[in-house]
Amino acid sequence: NYGFMQTDTSDSSVSPASEGSGIIMSEDGYIITNAHVVEGATSLKVMTSDGETYEAQLVGSDTVTDLAVVKIDATGLTAAEFGSSEDLRVADKVMAIGNPGGHELSSSVTIGYVSALNRAIANNTTGYTMEYIQTDAAINPGNSGGALLNIRGEVIGINSNKIGGTTVEGMGYAIPISSASPIIADLMERQ
Repeated sequence: NYGFMQTDTSDSSVSPASEGSGIIMSEDGYIITNAHVVEGATSLKVMTSDGETYEAQLVGSDTVTDLAVVKIDATGLTAAEFGSSEDLRVADKVMAIGNPGGHELSSSVTIGYVSALNRAIANNTTGYTMEYIQTDAAINPGNSGGALLNIRGEVIGINSNKIGGTTVEGMGYAIPISSASPIIADLMERQ
């Protein structure tokens, strides 16, 4: 599990402009996250759960599907194991991992169930409609880009957003990994 920080390089205090989460996809430092986590960044830092910090480079980003790939200069990382979101069923148990609220709460795990599959939601900014995994596992600001795991610990989704407010609870959404994989592969090929 990796945390992301966008930093404002014009300010020497290096306080994060925004924070999110990510998923290590390869031993050589490629990491998946959401496009909205890295959007507008002038610099990126990746912080591991053990406190190591790396400068990161944006490999590619797609605002329509809200997916991005970044790269850090590291080797021998433990990459996530990926499952298939095609095998999910409503009421399957899932875990969301990330940094809710920022790096102070890094590597937090919430547990819930798949509430719905193929939930079509339109992006307020782009108007593009995507189908998501809906879950009642708590997904909060800072969880964006983190992993949604099945009970075997395999990544089956990328935490993306939630419906918030005082009248709504337990409505988080993840991009299915089966939908995300070809887009991630395309972002990698473009570098």
